[in-house]
Amino acid sequence: MESSIKSQVDQVWSAFWSGGIANPLNAIEQMTYLLFIRRLDEVHTREENRSNATGQPMRTRVFPEGVDDTARRPRPYDDLRWSRFKNFTAAEMYAVVEQNVFPFIRRLGDEGSSFAANMADARFGIPTPALLSKVVDLLDHIPMEARDTKGDIYEYMLSKLATSGQNGQFRTSRHIIQLMVDMIAPTPQDTIIDPAAGTAGFLVAAAEYLDQHHPEIYNDPTAMAHFNHDAFTGFDSDASMSRIGSMNMLLHGVENPVIERRDSLAQGHADAERRYSVVLANPPFAGSLDYESTATDLLSMVKTKKTELLFLALMLRLLKNGGRAAVIVPDGVLFGSSKAHKDVRKMLVDDHKLDAVVKLPSGTFKPYTGVSTAILFFTKTSSGGTDHVWFYDVRADGFTLDDKRTPIEANDLPDALARWKTIGNADSPERERPRTAQSFFVPRAEIVAEGYDLSINRYREVEHEEAVHRSPEEILADLDALEREIIAGLAGLRADVV
Repeated sequence: MESSIKSQVDQVWSAFWSGGIANPLNAIEQMTYLLFIRRLDEVHTREENRSNATGQPMRTRVFPEGVDDTARRPRPYDDLRWSRFKNFTAAEMYAVVEQNVFPFIRRLGDEGSSFAANMADARFGIPTPALLSKVVDLLDHIPMEARDTKGDIYEYMLSKLATSGQNGQFRTSRHIIQLMVDMIAPTPQDTIIDPAAGTAGFLVAAAEYLDQHHPEIYNDPTAMAHFNHDAFTGFDSDASMSRIGSMNMLLHGVENPVIERRDSLAQGHADAERRYSVVLANPPFAGSLDYESTATDLLSMVKTKKTELLFLALMLRLLKNGGRAAVIVPDGVLFGSSKAHKDVRKMLVDDHKLDAVVKLPSGTFKPYTGVSTAILFFTKTSSGGTDHVWFYDVRADGFTLDDKRTPIEANDLPDALARWKTIGNADSPERERPRTAQSFFVPRAEIVAEGYDLSINRYREVEHEEAVHRSPEEILADLDALEREIIAGLAGLRADVV
């Protein structure tokens, strides 16, 4: 994204901060509402222009004709449009947005849809007319025409959460999400779920993958209906995240995904079992867990309070047979010695098909956590199928591994993707790589023999340099030379002191 646009977004962020909205999540939510309102006007304007050019009636009308009789001050619906109220005085704009626009967006969405449910609690939280007028003016000058630019702007806004303490848990870096989506390679027929969706970053990336790799869906009404209504599902226990996720998906061109406020680990997920062909997720590693309300069927699979293990069990419940998953886990999942850890790994290896373990650098999720992580790729089969497991050690992900996470040239992610695409081939070079390489295969029998340990270091072989054999005389000569250097250095130090 251009630095000038980043600067404009930073100005919006600073305006919220100085205007009294110090909580980053609240700022993101209010900014998202305004971008959403602007997007509604853009959609309506585009359809108006098409209608005027063709002489045909408008196919969809975001803003109805007539007046809003439910508002405290009835106004023509046109006054709810960004292109009109942005020109009002600060006081008049504030009244329109608070009294008319927000009641309007709360009623959007099909009755009974997840979008309507999420937006029912949308609240206008900008405290003063002056702040609203300033933010609207700043946002109005940010170019939002290009789909990629729009996504980049929103991702940059969400990146602000990464430095906001506990809110950082809601965001996974875009380049890691992109790697996972590229490796899963979703198809137009897939039904994709993230049971810990946050701001819906995985679902957005999956939608963008389909947009780029399967443009044929736009010429197929059935495929387009699936894309807009059934292809994407996200659950999150936080109401704000569900609202942001819903608007994020719409801003990226998905009209009516299922984004629900739901505790994925609680009782009552039977309606979602065996419905999905793809899981993409970065579930919470150390979230608080109400053990009493945790679904009994998950506890029957793995008796634990660790959310990362319960989410893996949940994913196996959510997937259809043949469904595939890419999920980020802390390293402890790979080698933990508790019965629950071993049971989950045994389940993946013996009962299903564990495809790959991609080890990530320990600084991948800085600045808000230094926990070492990996990505597990597996296919639900309910009948085994693990033959060999592919391991890849990502040593650089394109960013420094300190808190600043500055972009650098070193980046193993393209190489990981390229190698992954070959592993199903009988003549894949991966099958011949030694254990000293960055990636290699390990047979299932060896994993079983190692107690289902999935840490790459368990199977890696270190390449040692040949020891240089030297005679005792050579070693003594070197020691004598070193002694003379030390004595000379001490003599020089004494001379300096005198």
